[in-house]
Amino acid sequence: MASRNQNRAPRSPSTKDGVGGGGGIGFDKRRKIGGPTERKPLINRRLNTVGSTEVSECQTHDFTKEEVEALANERAKIRKFEHKANFELVNELNNRLKNCIKWFQARDEAHLDEQGKLRSALESSEKTCNQKDVEMKDQEEKSNAIISEIRNLNSSLQEKLERVEAEKLDAIDCHRKEKEARIAVETLQASLTKDLEKAQQDILVANQRATSLDDMYKRLQEYNLSLQQYNSKLHAELETARESLKRVEKEKATILENLSSLRGHCSSLQEQLTLSRASQDEALNQKEILASEVKCLRGELQQVRGDRDRQAAQVQSLSAEVAKYQESTGKSFAEIDSLMAKSKSLEETCSAQREQIHLLEHQLTAAREKLKMVDMSAAETRTEFEGQRKTIEDLQERLADAEHQLLEGEKLRKKLHNTILELKGNIRVFCRVRPLLPDDGVGSEAQAILSYPSSVENLGRGIELIQTGQHYPFTFDKVFSHDACQQDVFVEISQLVQSALDGYKVCIFAYGQTGSGKTYTMMGKPDAADQKGLIPRSLEQIFQISQSLSAQGWKYKMQASMLEIYNENIRDLLSTNKSNCPENAGKQYTIKHDANGNTYVSDLTIVDVCSIQEISSLLKQAAQSRSVGKTQMNEQSSRSHFVFTLRISGVNENTEQQVQGVLNLIDLAGSERLSRSGATGDRLKETQAINKSLSCLSDVIFALAKKEDHVPFRNSKLTYLLQPCLGGDSKTLMFVNISPDPSSVGESLCSLRFAARVNACEIGIPRRQTATLRPADSRLSYG
Repeated sequence: MASRNQNRAPRSPSTKDGVGGGGGIGFDKRRKIGGPTERKPLINRRLNTVGSTEVSECQTHDFTKEEVEALANERAKIRKFEHKANFELVNELNNRLKNCIKWFQARDEAHLDEQGKLRSALESSEKTCNQKDVEMKDQEEKSNAIISEIRNLNSSLQEKLERVEAEKLDAIDCHRKEKEARIAVETLQASLTKDLEKAQQDILVANQRATSLDDMYKRLQEYNLSLQQYNSKLHAELETARESLKRVEKEKATILENLSSLRGHCSSLQEQLTLSRASQDEALNQKEILASEVKCLRGELQQVRGDRDRQAAQVQSLSAEVAKYQESTGKSFAEIDSLMAKSKSLEETCSAQREQIHLLEHQLTAAREKLKMVDMSAAETRTEFEGQRKTIEDLQERLADAEHQLLEGEKLRKKLHNTILELKGNIRVFCRVRPLLPDDGVGSEAQAILSYPSSVENLGRGIELIQTGQHYPFTFDKVFSHDACQQDVFVEISQLVQSALDGYKVCIFAYGQTGSGKTYTMMGKPDAADQKGLIPRSLEQIFQISQSLSAQGWKYKMQASMLEIYNENIRDLLSTNKSNCPENAGKQYTIKHDANGNTYVSDLTIVDVCSIQEISSLLKQAAQSRSVGKTQMNEQSSRSHFVFTLRISGVNENTEQQVQGVLNLIDLAGSERLSRSGATGDRLKETQAINKSLSCLSDVIFALAKKEDHVPFRNSKLTYLLQPCLGGDSKTLMFVNISPDPSSVGESLCSLRFAARVNACEIGIPRRQTATLRPADSRLSYG
């Protein structure tokens, strides 16, 4: 491998247009991109046309499902010893995949925009429907209030009618009393007829008084006639009111069902009116009888006039009796005056009642108009409501279609995402150079140690180390210079973290000498937002994406564990027992592998986590329990290998799909020489154990690179724990951390050579884990 061997010069950047860009993958990594497969001629022609045109033209092309699946399953035909042709084939396939991904991203954005528009339209329609419901309720309340007012008016009219009838009954009683008085007067006159012959003068006076009484009778008859006319008018008005009420009942039968009781009242009033009419007829008959009697009295008076001469003698004897009679007649006059006053008051009340009846008629007409308006508005609101309901149903159907398309797009995205990572390589290597520190060498010397090629092929992927005038070029998947921030580093691995949610095994570990920035890359400073490392940022992304996927029916369960390998012994960093070393505690932590390639650690503390806050507290607890020490190379050096594992199990309630993913984030201890570290005593034992485990890791990498039959995974607990990540079906990424200190050139060269060998390894194709989770309280998989 010319670009990765430090003994050869770097490749010339003179390649064809578009071959050495950042999007392409060089063939000099010596890993299999995919075996030759059979392709259909139609798909071959489609993909060739897509790869040969410009990017702008490819963006306008619509890919079908069959074309995308064929493109995802296609593998470049690799030929031996034809590096340039193979590189062009792989670059062409990558360009087609990029065009397909850009097309998919545009479709996804369009679907998201359409879904947002549909949701906004649905919300606006729901708001309008709610407003219409409120308006309908207000109109119903107004109509109910109008109906209650009409009922109150009817009740008041009935009360007034009852009062008028009571007054009529009082007048009839007064008339009866007058009749009785007249009968008494007639009896007195009959008794006096015998004596009137003697008192003609007194009889004349009596005749005058009789004429005055006749006048009073006539007045009373006229008053009775006026009362009858008033009663007839009242009956006519009642009949008109009944007809209007019947019309209102017919127009709003559904709203005025309770007015049936009023009809019963009206029938009772009619019966009472018939009774009053019968009583009035009887009174008229009595009046006619009285008139006939008056005529008889007049004839008798004429006879009395003939006999008055004979009664003149008797007038003197009857003068006393006449005085008494005058007193009785004075009382009758007083009663007549009181009756006149009562008749005037009745006339006034009748006039007031007429005015009130006119007002009630106006109110009834206004109520009818209001009811008509309410009916019209109700019909309009019903039509609008039906229209809104239809639009809502259409929007719901469109939303269901959009959600179905999103699910299909999510499946296609996962498949394309997995193919891209497979093409990039299962073991990827990133290199990061930490910034200069005050304790490092002079800046000019540091600039002379490291350099970054500016060629198109190696831009952002190449690094060159200079030692004693000799140049050592290296090429990796990505190289971060000393000015790269934590966010820039995390952006490059965010897609790999997404694979853990999709159901794959993912392993990210940091390698490098002590003081090269491994712990800062992995953990950083969790309290500072811009200096968070890969572990807290990855966990934040996982929780955010899992919450966003809940809208598509996904539910995730996550379990976390943290351990360290110290002096070839496993320590549980989350255990409540402070003395959790194997030589001090009763627990024995052993590593086991099952037939499915999953790795478990027995008796390890496993915690169910639901939020990033719980993870942060667990990370603080593990940081306090981790073994650190002071050496000549670092003030606070990590003396153990730190392993953080997050087990992810997801279930989709809509599609009944289950996935299992594992995310391993590992901070290895620093590789260093005993001569430089100056370790003695316990620090000497720690350094020897660290160097032994790292040398075992290099042996495993060399065996994998040479494709030996036996790979020594069991020589160290670190390599045995990482066996599924290095030799199985996991997606693995290694960060090699480099110090720009001139005094660390030898260590940096060893780290870069080791990273180059790791980048040349070939492992199996990763598989999605869809098996059912094992019980959380027994063991946790690290595979």
